[in-house]
Amino acid sequence: QRDGLLMARVVVGLSGGVDSSVATYLLKQEGHEVIGLFMRNWTDEQPTLEAECPWIEDSNDALLVAEKLGIPFQVLDLSAAYKTRIVDYMFAEYQAGRTPNPDVLCNREVKFDLFLKAAQKLGAEAVATGHYCQRGEESHGLHTLLAGADPNKDQSYFLCQLSQEQLGHALFPIGHMQ
Repeated sequence: QRDGLLMARVVVGLSGGVDSSVATYLLKQEGHEVIGLFMRNWTDEQPTLEAECPWIEDSNDALLVAEKLGIPFQVLDLSAAYKTRIVDYMFAEYQAGRTPNPDVLCNREVKFDLFLKAAQKLGAEAVATGHYCQRGEESHGLHTLLAGADPNKDQSYFLCQLSQEQLGHALFPIGHMQ
């Protein structure tokens, strides 16, 4: 049981990195029905960007993790929405003299909005990521975002703009770890 979910279908943002891979493993060990979903947020395959954004290699790593854990895996192309909601917005804000944080925006607008909606279409009750933070619940039903147990790895700041609805469907399986 994690955050009140007993044996739920959970979609994990599986990037192929260690954090999301461990999160996936832990959820599987708890008995959840886990689906791995890789978010493709960038499509420009110009040689200068390919080295900086090797999404193909990352998605292959994620696929290998999914195969090893015996879970379904899909690639979800969110690149058009990412360009509109994150990249275009960032340039407009820079032009206006402001410097928003792209990670905060991506979590609010992509990972816990578009990604969450895609997960719900797959019948998921929750989405999970490899963020180092924790979700708490107060007695009056509000969800709280808590720092990760490891102060050197805490990523709660990057999720600070999530709504109650978004937090209510979010799992952070590694947030309690050092």
